[in-house]
Amino acid sequence: MTSIDQQPAGRPDSGLSFIPVAWLVIVMGLSAYGLISSWRLIGDFSLPDNVFFLIYGGLTGGVITILWGLYLLGLAFNRSARFPRHYTIWQIAIIIWLVVREAYVLLVPDFVFSVEALGFTVAEIAIGLLCIYLLRRGAGAETVYANPETGRPPVFVSILAALLGIILGGVIGAGLGFFAGSLIADATHMSCFEGACGFFAAFVGLGGLVAGAIAGGIFAIWRVNRRRPAPAR
Repeated sequence: MTSIDQQPAGRPDSGLSFIPVAWLVIVMGLSAYGLISSWRLIGDFSLPDNVFFLIYGGLTGGVITILWGLYLLGLAFNRSARFPRHYTIWQIAIIIWLVVREAYVLLVPDFVFSVEALGFTVAEIAIGLLCIYLLRRGAGAETVYANPETGRPPVFVSILAALLGIILGGVIGAGLGFFAGSLIADATHMSCFEGACGFFAAFVGLGGLVAGAIAGGIFAIWRVNRRRPAPAR
């Protein structure tokens, strides 16, 4: 019996397994476009709070999408067996973000409902679900992404992971630090004369950014290098 006869029935052409990679690049490009379009609004505190939160949430989500996507591209280019699972996690996170963003826009009265925007979001979710389906176990993706990567990852992967850890850790640390600083300012009834309470929250947020970036970089390096090489036979 040939190897072809042993393949599971209904397996799609292996070329379909590259569609998620193409969609990954497109999503990263859309995120980059969103960052460029919204960059001029950074620091504009005259915007309503609801718009302010949406813009900064979109900027944060765009940065995370791009950096996480770079890591996935590294796995895809290396034909890593980990790519399907990691991509699925990324795609699920993207879908959740799209649903939360759309629900926020629909529920907050400051925004105007747009059929075009809703249709675009639905299309993104549908394509994402299709990509998850194409990478499901038993669909044939394991024949394309079959590199077990038993050895240490390439230096490029370690550097990319470190950058991702530094930036994500910094963003998370800054957010937690700013939130903690705001709570401390409120709890201590700190004066907001000439923005004193705001400066204090920003200072704590800066400390959280530094601590988060250091911790994130160390964790990322440890995470990608913790797999020991397979023993020689």
